[in-house]
This record gives sequence, C-alpha cells and structure tokens, in this order.
Amino acid sequence: MRFRLVPRDEGFYPLFSAAVENLAEAARRLRDLIDDVEEAPAHQTRVIECERRGDEMLREILLRLNSSFVTPFDREDIHALASALDDVLDNIEGVSSRLALFKVKQLTSGSRELIDIIEKGCVAIHEAVKCLRDRKKSAQFLVEINKLENDADAISRDMTAKLFEDAADFRELIKWKELYGRLEATTDDCEDVANIIEGIFVKNN
Repeated sequence: MRFRLVPRDEGFYPLFSAAVENLAEAARRLRDLIDDVEEAPAHQTRVIECERRGDEMLREILLRLNSSFVTPFDREDIHALASALDDVLDNIEGVSSRLALFKVKQLTSGSRELIDIIEKGCVAIHEAVKCLRDRKKSAQFLVEINKLENDADAISRDMTAKLFEDAADFRELIKWKELYGRLEATTDDCEDVANIIEGIFVKNN
C-alpha cells in the first residue's frame, strides 16, 4: 500500500468551486445587462464586481499554489486553469464595458445568441469544475462547451459577413466588429478551460 508522508492539499477544490460560481454569476449579470440596456452602466458595475472578485480569487489560488508542497494535480495545470477562468471573466467584463461605452440600445440577433452561448458555457464550466474529481461526470459538460464554441464560430462568421454587407455607417461597423470579436474571444476562452480540464484528466487517469 502506498501512502504519502505529506498529504495532498485538497483546498484547491473549494477555491475553484468558488471561482466558477463567481464566473457563472458574471455571465448572468451580462444577461441582465442585455435584457435591460437602458440601465447598462448599472449592470456593468455589477459585472465589474464579479471581475474584481475573480481577481482576488486568482490571487488566492496562486498564493496557495506557492505555499503547497503536494497539490491534487500538476502545479502548471492549477495555474493554467486559474488563469483560463480569469481570461473568461475578463472578456465578459470587456463585453459589458463595450456595451455600456458604445451606448448600445438594440442588440443584434447574433450578439444575443453569442451572449446566450457564453452564459451556457459558463454554467457548463461551473458543472465541469465541480466534477474535477470525477472524469465521467465532467465529460458531458466538456463536450457541451466544445459544441457551444463551434456554434459560436458559425454565428460569428455569419454575423461578421452580414455586418460588412449591411453596415451603412463606418462607426457602426467598427463598433459591432469589436463587439463580435470580443464575444467570440469569450467563447474561445471557455473552450480553453474545457481543454485544460480534459488535459488534467488525461494526466491523472
């Protein structure tokens, strides 16, 4: 029987659970913003609260990583997962800030679809991270995240092409191109999280 002289630090699991709960909340607050664009600055402030909370959680995970002798999975993977979650959160905040800054009063169908995908992706990330100890339970959520990202790519391509065909105002074209780019980047970041989690399972199988 093998046993450890120094036990693994299991405290990372609740830290990651708190981080993904905050991420899902940020996505919900972004949804609130697009459902009430007249009050976009107020909703953006609530998204910023999540982003700042996420920064604090990232620091806490990295501090624990620096002080832990034996981690539940590879140190570089802990760092990569924490950073990838922070990237998703930063991009959600970036979307909300641009919606407020550009004073968007009416969203396109494509932007609504992409925000819906972001929200679903963050919920799936939340569930996948909660199942970090169980590959079989987590697998269905990782598949869902990858499918959502593929859907987002198709929507983004179609809406960008349509934008260049229909935009009569150059400023509107620049505004929406920036928004679509940020929305697609957020879905890409969600897929990055899924890939990191899958990598953790492969290494620890």
